[in-house]
Order: sequence, then C-alpha cells, then structure tokens
Amino acid sequence: MRDGLQVEQAVVPLETKIAWVERLLASGVDLIQAGSFVNPTLVPQMADTDALFRHFAALPGARARLSALVLNEKGLARGLEAGAGYFCMGVSASDTHSRKNTGMGTEEAIVRVLAMARDARGAGAGVQLSVQSAFGCGYERHVPGSRVLEIAGRFLEDGFRAISLADTAGHASPLQVRRLFGAILHAAPDAACACHFHDTYGLAMANAAAAMEVGVRSFESAFAGLGGCPFTAVAGGNLCTEDFVHLLQREGLRHDVDLDALIGVAREAETFFGRALPGVIHRTGPIPATGGLKAGGDTSQM
Repeated sequence: MRDGLQVEQAVVPLETKIAWVERLLASGVDLIQAGSFVNPTLVPQMADTDALFRHFAALPGARARLSALVLNEKGLARGLEAGAGYFCMGVSASDTHSRKNTGMGTEEAIVRVLAMARDARGAGAGVQLSVQSAFGCGYERHVPGSRVLEIAGRFLEDGFRAISLADTAGHASPLQVRRLFGAILHAAPDAACACHFHDTYGLAMANAAAAMEVGVRSFESAFAGLGGCPFTAVAGGNLCTEDFVHLLQREGLRHDVDLDALIGVAREAETFFGRALPGVIHRTGPIPATGGLKAGGDTSQM
C-alpha cells in the first residue's frame, strides 16, 4: 500500500484504502505496510495515514499485521500516537539519495535511525531496519557492497535482527543479491532478512528468486506492481504481489494465500487509476496449481 501508492497522482480516498487493506488482510499475506508518517505536502498520498492506522488499531488482530514507514522522530511520534505497532526505518547507502530522500547524509541518518529504532523498541513496537539503494543508485550508480554490509552490521550490532535490503533504483542483479544476502546470513544466521525489489529494469522477479535461494524469507511487494520511490532518478514499480504469489504457488509454497483475492484488488486498482498496471497475473489469470517443488519449506513471508 505505502510504496505502491506514494507516487500516484490520483489520491486514493481513505475509504478505498481501508477496503483494500481489509481485503489484503483477508487474503492471508503476513504483513501490510499501510502507509508512511511523512510530510503530507511532499507526499500527498500519505496525508491520511494517521486516520488509516487509527481505524485499524481498534480492530482485533489487524494492528499486529500492519507496518508503517517513518523517516524521522516526528513521524515516529505520530505513528505511536496513531497506534502503529511495527515500524520500518531505513538508511540509504547512497549519500546523494539519502539527502534527497531525508535531507540527511548517510552517517547522520544511521545515528538518528538507530536512536529512533531504540525508542520504538522501548515503546513495545516491532522494528525493521533497511539499507536503501543497497544494489545501486540512480544518482551515484555504483554502491559498494562493503558500505551496504557495514550499515547492516551496525543494525545487527545494536540488536536489531529484522534487516531489509532495498533495491530503490532497481539496479540489482541476481548475482549481487546472492552475494549481499549470503554475506549477511553467514555473519548473522539468526537475521530475519527481507528483500525489496523494484522492477525498473525488469529484474525484480529474478532477484526475488535469487534471494529465496540463499535463505531470505520475507519479500516486500505491491499489488499490480504499483509503486516507486519519488526521490530516485528513475522510478519503477515494485515486485508484483500476485505475480510473486503465483510463482510461490507454482513451486508448492504458500497455498494459504488467496491469490484470487490479490488479483481482485489489483484489478480494482487498475480500474481506479484508469490505466494498465505493470503486473501480469491480474490480466492473464493464474496457471492452475499442480503441486511443484517444495524447496525450503512453506516459510516465505510477504
């Protein structure tokens, strides 16, 4: 929801967002990033995030399955007040992207994000920390893997185990994905790694498959392949939720997720925005499941 909608010009009404979140919760996906507590002037699509979280905070079970993005201390305070129980915070490995996205350089962002993460943890909330532009940057191009691993290492040293590597610019390749996630999981086998891939250059699905091969079990995606960072040079949509679920189910995994429900939300989004959206399965329909290979067990999380 958050990354999927943030770059759209047509603002989705709160009532529609609530209906989509309800259907996504019912589909069986594990966690939904419902919104971000950011400046509504800069990201108008997220202006109703406080109201959205307050709505679901009152519903039994829903709060535990929603997450929110925060960029600074003010956003965290708003999120806690609105009843958010899980926060995603990140630091860009690209100093240029960091300054465009948050107004801070990478080192300042690391210090502030770790302090925020400790505050969220102290308030009883869950925390995921991400390294953005982990596989390349639209401005700086190459981002050294050593810089990515250094930032992830600082998160781990502070006791945070949920670590995401985000391909903000869509530059990742499967070899790069295996190398970076493999290094993190070798150094910290108990890390709960998540991946966040954009399909800017058509490699999101291949990169997700590569991440799964090396032990990543959480995959961040958006229905209909919506999304993109508004503060990167070339914005591209996310790994498409229903397309990825279709892949998993073809491999005998995650049949507990209702693929038809996800397809329904994607088709509604296409109607709402009045244009063809990047995903595939919401247009073609799925290939009927026939079993498939159950490599690694039924543990992937979305």
